[in-house]
Amino acid sequence: MIKPTVFAAISILIFSFTQSVIAQPSSEVCYNPNLVKDTTKKSIKSMAFAIVKGDSIKINYHSPGVRKRIIWGGLVPLDEVWVTGAHDATTLEMPQAFVVNGKEIPAGKFAFFTIPGEKQWTIIINKNWNQHLATEYDQKEDIVRLTVKPIYTEHTERLQYYINVNTNNTGTITVAWERIKIQLPFQLK
Repeated sequence: MIKPTVFAAISILIFSFTQSVIAQPSSEVCYNPNLVKDTTKKSIKSMAFAIVKGDSIKINYHSPGVRKRIIWGGLVPLDEVWVTGAHDATTLEMPQAFVVNGKEIPAGKFAFFTIPGEKQWTIIINKNWNQHLATEYDQKEDIVRLTVKPIYTEHTERLQYYINVNTNNTGTITVAWERIKIQLPFQLK
């Protein structure tokens, strides 16, 4: 026969375990937010990745939807630093050193920001990857800034990142949303 104290301890452990399992948030990641049946108004936790020499380049972000809203100059202000996603800063993880706009950047994890504009955008790679939105953004922590022209494209309902790596170790990171896309060229070392 089980002693009452042992029975009580086991009951508390089982109750605590089931409560912690119930309370855990979903950690599902979507790899193509534009192919899923869009039943939520929330931003979808998403990831883009590319395999390079047995390791992977990863971009983690939250993908908001257009949902018939005015995006550029509306939901996303022009000429202001934007997290280029939703919620936490979009992160870029590079498994090896890479070069952007002539600047060599060591392997690591970084924040990816942009400053959208009507005729040009600024792409920013920042040291502080652990940020909420752009509220903690500090330009002093920028590793590199690159000015690019937006490219008009087909409608993309949910913000999406793509990574393309060529056999010569060059590549591009593309961000597409609404009717605009931008590209960040890079070279792996």
